[in-house]
Amino acid sequence: MENKMNIYYDEEGDFLEISSGNISNCYFDNIGAGLFEIVDKETKDIRGIAIFSFKAKTRSLEQIKLSLPFKFNIVAS
Repeated sequence: MENKMNIYYDEEGDFLEISSGNISNCYFDNIGAGLFEIVDKETKDIRGIAIFSFKAKTRSLEQIKLSLPFKFNIVAS
């Protein structure tokens, strides 16, 4: 079965989560600055991202445009 992309946003907590498939067997790995990788416990594959203070981090953006479906890569700097 193909994994579906899930997007969850909590406006009160200003928290955005984007994930692929079921993340019940995942953990959140803090990569700093309110950014988290959602990592599968067994395969260690990155299944998504979570961003705290999303509006504050994107305040200067008028719109966020994504072409769907999209893939994301997280690159540590």
